[in-house]
Amino acid sequence: MDLFYKKCKANKLKITPQRVAIYKVLTASVSHPCAEQIHKEVKKQFPNISLDTVNRTLVTFAGAQMVDVVEGHGDPRRFDPNQEIHHHFYCISCHKIFDFQADPLDSLTLPPEIEKKFLITGKKICLTGYCEQCRNKTADKDE
Repeated sequence: MDLFYKKCKANKLKITPQRVAIYKVLTASVSHPCAEQIHKEVKKQFPNISLDTVNRTLVTFAGAQMVDVVEGHGDPRRFDPNQEIHHHFYCISCHKIFDFQADPLDSLTLPPEIEKKFLITGKKICLTGYCEQCRNKTADKDE
């Protein structure tokens, strides 16, 4: 939580009990939750907190580089508190998002026309397909 407090101060964000609760729920999750999932948990502590407040807080955290936004391929926006360099795998069947490390992807060489056109500040790869569990279910159906 020390990093949370430091980042809030560095970004001139008030440290409110609601923001602390939202951040704690997010960091306790390993499933890349959406705002609705976080709202459901935070409501247990703050029954009157709105989904809009939770969503705006998460977007504020993302703007302060405290969390990352993971687009859910048509699903609601998902949030990732893991600030270590990593990539994602999105299962198109169960919609789970998995973190993975891959050094070759971290040092991926971009085409020169991309580097000329854009200022690249980071690289995150999102692979899509079937996770191990869903792949096995699909294989079982084929037999």
